[in-house]
Amino acid sequence: MVRLTRAQQQARTRAAVLAAAVEEFTEHGFADAKVDRIAARAELTRGAVYSNFPSKRSLYLAVLLDSVQRDEPAADGPFEAAGPADGADGAEAFARVWLERLPLAGDAPDTGRLKARSLTGVFGDEPGRTAMAQLARLEALLVALALESCGGPGAGRRVRSAELILTLLHGAGHLAETAPGFGDPFDVARACRRLADLEADDAWDPPHLPYVAAPRVCHDTWTPPADLADAITGHPVGWAEDGVVVVLGTGRLGAAEEAVRAHRPGEAVTVALVTDDPAEVGALVRLRIADLAVCLRRAFGPAAGPPMRLVLDERGSLAAAAGAGTAGDTEAAVRVRDGKIVARAEGRGAAYAAATAAAPAEPPSGGNGR
Repeated sequence: MVRLTRAQQQARTRAAVLAAAVEEFTEHGFADAKVDRIAARAELTRGAVYSNFPSKRSLYLAVLLDSVQRDEPAADGPFEAAGPADGADGAEAFARVWLERLPLAGDAPDTGRLKARSLTGVFGDEPGRTAMAQLARLEALLVALALESCGGPGAGRRVRSAELILTLLHGAGHLAETAPGFGDPFDVARACRRLADLEADDAWDPPHLPYVAAPRVCHDTWTPPADLADAITGHPVGWAEDGVVVVLGTGRLGAAEEAVRAHRPGEAVTVALVTDDPAEVGALVRLRIADLAVCLRRAFGPAAGPPMRLVLDERGSLAAAAGAGTAGDTEAAVRVRDGKIVARAEGRGAAYAAATAAAPAEPPSGGNGR
């Protein structure tokens, strides 16, 4: 008889729970699913389920994330396409990939919601709603950067177009849940194509930037973790270049654009997403970013890689290296030069302050060099 290691047994238990949860959520939906029934399906105790997933919500999110990883193997592989010819092609390709998840008219309601990776009714509390709103802003930025990359230099900001595209797609998803068979997905994709070229006043001019305090000059040790990967491209994150590292809690994700727009050409920009609730809000972030990354990679190819590295800092190791916390309202940034932290900023506008900071030529008087 082959004896399993503890890690192998845990993996087997987790897989059994996930398989049972898929059946339960498919038959009963999120609201009416019962953990006791999931445990019975998996032939495990209720305690065994909770030892792997602390709540029904965390289990539901794990099921959805597993479906992204299982159904979209391209997420961990090389780019599939050379990239669209322009932003309009990219927007239509992105929409087509996104719309593939929509349930069909003959699908049962709960089956359709699971297939669509619906989060309707899953996050009704304030932390969850705040995270959802901030994730939507970050997703719009990532889609916009992909659209902008297709237009060449001077293409202009496309965040408003991206927001409209995502609004249309999420509306189509909601209708597919509540009125299956309504509308033509191909028409929706063509409409997204038109939205990509919509001419709108899309200047980046946040009103608070003139009031952002200058960063604190320092000369601190910089020892970032070496095992991180970009959540969009899957590529390892290196630290050889000078640049800016921004740490954002799930209540401040919209601030990522400040670093993208304000950083100096040629410098690296790394945005780390952190949370003090990894089981639920952290799982939500992993799900939404992984799902979006698959769509971007399939639609835009190499152009999906935005001018920043996006890190899901689940253990808070990068935040710790930057001297930042992991609370939902975290907004901190450091400027790195020659392997040292030369400027620090905290609070609203921290990313902008660090991105525009003038690094000193020599360590400041009294620098601790820690």
